[in-house]
Amino acid sequence: MQIYENPRRNKVDLQHFNRITMLSKQLLKLIRSLEHKKYRKESGLFVAEGGKTVCDLIAAGVPCEKIVATKEWLASHTLETKAAVIEVTADELGRASFLRAPQGILGLFKQCDEVVDPTIATRELCLALDDVQDPGNLGTIVRIADWFGIEHIFCSLGTADIYNPKTIQATMGAIGRVKVHYTNLPQLLASLKEQTAIYGTFLDGENMYEKEIKNCGIIVMGNEGNGIGAECAKEITERLFIPNYPIGRATSESLNVSMATAIICAEFRRRAM
Repeated sequence: MQIYENPRRNKVDLQHFNRITMLSKQLLKLIRSLEHKKYRKESGLFVAEGGKTVCDLIAAGVPCEKIVATKEWLASHTLETKAAVIEVTADELGRASFLRAPQGILGLFKQCDEVVDPTIATRELCLALDDVQDPGNLGTIVRIADWFGIEHIFCSLGTADIYNPKTIQATMGAIGRVKVHYTNLPQLLASLKEQTAIYGTFLDGENMYEKEIKNCGIIVMGNEGNGIGAECAKEITERLFIPNYPIGRATSESLNVSMATAIICAEFRRRAM
């Protein structure tokens, strides 16, 4: 194991990596513990894997504690970081990784504790998630938000943990640019509905392609099985429906929540353009 910090340049200098030993048991134990929300909360850390995700988080300014990477990965990539870099073998990385096929590098990052004024929804478009429970769906929605320039997502307390390794992996680095906030969602929506539009998707809503929509407010997306819960539903001011094509044709019962999010965000941005 070789740990190196270059105080002059934020770049890995390969000449300093001249020996490889086993990954320390203490660090391995810490990394593996971060699979569980309890230990992520206690440590304030999370794991990100893969070159794109790690590099995007570093570029976005997310504080990085440690980098664990193979010699082969370091030899073929430039990594801009002030964090301690630990060179390991592929076998060592495999023991630390949460992926079936490790991608050569993982990083330990600090969780964001930024508090945002929710009235930001009166000035720009935001998302809200009501008990979205699948980590992959949550990560994909963060990636969708990033694509469509949505910088804030408000989540109910029952929504999956953004720092779950599966969620982080699904964001593909977008978590460095999109801020996710956990809150009492019904109360948040109730406090804002007199100031801005609260949109939600329902089977009995109005055709979203025909309804007037604005480029600010909150779009609420619901749970995979039950949709938007009753407490949040009563705070919705604009009920939307994503129509199938052709109308009246027998079709699937519903859309995956991340797919539905992409469709509705695309329409909001199309109108803005």
